[in-house]
Amino acid sequence: MSQVDGIANLAASRMILKTSLENSRALASALDSTGQRLEGMKQRLPSLEAAVKHVPRKKCTFAAIREHIDRAIGPAAAVLKVYDIIQDLQKSLLSHPCSDLSTYLLMVKQLEESLKFLADNCGLAIQWLEAVLEFLEDNEVHDDLYVLNVNKSLSIMQELQATEKHARLGGGILCAAFDKLEVEFRQILVENCFCVVLDSFSSSIRKQASIAPSPLPVAAIQKLQVIIERLDADNRLEKCISTYVEVRCLNTMRSFQALDLNYLNQSPDEFDDVQDVECYVDQWCKHLQLAVKQVFETEYKLCSDVFEKNGPEVWMDCFAKIVTQSGILSFLRFGKKITECKNDPVKLMKLLDIFATLDSLRVDFSRLFGGSACIEIQTMTRDLLKGVVNGACEIFWELPIQVELQRRSSPPSDGSVPGLVSFVTDYCNHLLGDDYRPLLTQILTIQQSWKQEKCQEELVANQIYHIIKQIGLNLDAWSKAHYDLTLSYLFMMNNHCHFCSLKGTNLGGLMGDSWLKAHEQYRDYYMTLYLRESWGEIFALLSQESRVLSFPTRGSVGDLVKKRLKSFNEEFDHMYQKQSNWVVPCEDLRLRMCKLAVQAYVPVYRSHLQNYEFHQAETDASPSRHLKYTAQGLEAMLCSLFQPKLSKSGSSKHNRLIGKIKDIVTDNFRLTLMAA
Repeated sequence: MSQVDGIANLAASRMILKTSLENSRALASALDSTGQRLEGMKQRLPSLEAAVKHVPRKKCTFAAIREHIDRAIGPAAAVLKVYDIIQDLQKSLLSHPCSDLSTYLLMVKQLEESLKFLADNCGLAIQWLEAVLEFLEDNEVHDDLYVLNVNKSLSIMQELQATEKHARLGGGILCAAFDKLEVEFRQILVENCFCVVLDSFSSSIRKQASIAPSPLPVAAIQKLQVIIERLDADNRLEKCISTYVEVRCLNTMRSFQALDLNYLNQSPDEFDDVQDVECYVDQWCKHLQLAVKQVFETEYKLCSDVFEKNGPEVWMDCFAKIVTQSGILSFLRFGKKITECKNDPVKLMKLLDIFATLDSLRVDFSRLFGGSACIEIQTMTRDLLKGVVNGACEIFWELPIQVELQRRSSPPSDGSVPGLVSFVTDYCNHLLGDDYRPLLTQILTIQQSWKQEKCQEELVANQIYHIIKQIGLNLDAWSKAHYDLTLSYLFMMNNHCHFCSLKGTNLGGLMGDSWLKAHEQYRDYYMTLYLRESWGEIFALLSQESRVLSFPTRGSVGDLVKKRLKSFNEEFDHMYQKQSNWVVPCEDLRLRMCKLAVQAYVPVYRSHLQNYEFHQAETDASPSRHLKYTAQGLEAMLCSLFQPKLSKSGSSKHNRLIGKIKDIVTDNFRLTLMAA
């Protein structure tokens, strides 16, 4: 059984070997044929390699840049759509903003946004196209047409990207739109500019300043604001400000034309003497108040309204430019010129007027011109105020000295009140008035504070006392300068009467009742001396003659009467002729003197005439042969004395004469002030 199994195994092994041998023979044959084929392929490979060398590489390159191209296509498509929108907006912006400002501004905004969107998308497309070009260069792709197309697309995108920049340049669509908005800005300003009607009444000034209405309608201000906002976004705010300043300055200057401010620009040579420009100072005070409270106040409010959204620094700078170019500095320079004029009493009054104006505008100046943009105005105002205070104090403190220096001058030859006395008392009355005394006190206090001196009370009153004391000393000296004693009495009587007339005035109130009563007593005293020393001695001749006639002796009476009468007539004529040019300015005093003279001396003369006529009748002589004056004629002559010498034109000429006297006095004051 085991033998049979072995034979079977051998047979199976033989079959396996036989099959393996056949398979080996078939494989060898296949290998032989394959080798021949590989040898043929080997021989053909170099030429095939040369033929297909670049084909797989190009396919790989295009596959790699597909992503870059896909990414560039999106922005490029958006660019085309936005460009179409820009073209439509450009056509719409050819219209003028005045037709519909809000719509025009909206289109300008859309155009700006579209241009920005175009530039942004062009930027993205340019980035991907540059990446494609760089990839092609790195992979040495030499397809000229393809590279040319990429470069052309890149150039187009770069050109489109610069559209926004070109639109903002001169001649560009956006620049043209902004130019039209600037034109519309100016047009709105011009159409709504109206000259301020300047009212010179102080009450009206205060009223208008408190109301301070806006000169532009609300709708116009709103339009200006939206235009400013749009132009400011394009960095054109300075152009808006310059246009606004130009238009508003022209309007302000037109408002000032009604005031005729040419005097502000007079040359310094014309300001040598304050009296020459005294009327201009009065105008300056009114005009400065009008300018500040009506014109500059209006411009301040309008600047604040129009440029409110741009902040206080912007609109304050704009306001400063307007007021500077409109003439505020000319006002301040004029005031400074007045402080530099020659010193005289009139200048003190004018300086006080200037100070009063500046003081009344102090709050307004601080509010309107207190910002950093108004530094020049602040500096000039401080310089003007300093010149006013120091100049006024200098003149005021020098007044007693200048009065004393006039002591060397000659008194009036007609016995009237010297021009200096009238001027100084009137001048002091003005200084003590409600208008000037508080100002003068304030100025003196300010100067003391600058000098860090202790503030003294009643500075003004004490100085006025000193001035009047010097006037009294001058009168004593002038009275002694008269060689005629009776004229000296008349002179002192007139001046004491002048001081008596100060009762009820500011100066009289300051000096007091006892001072006034003392001058009344001195007036009456000198009047008595005058009457006694002048007419009393003359009429005494008649009294002596009356005593002689009471005990006549025949033969000598006639000659004695003639001699006495002739002597009286000569003395009377001489005295009357001498006193015919003397003056008693006070009418009440003049009438009183004449009345007293008539009451005292005419009865004596009338009594003499009665005695004379009686004795002449006894000798059968003509009683009127030696009589030159009747009692009525003598009375008329006495009453005609001391009349003020008025011209035919009456009081107007008299007022001019008084003005001339004051001018002469002021000139003397000025000369001595300058000498000091």
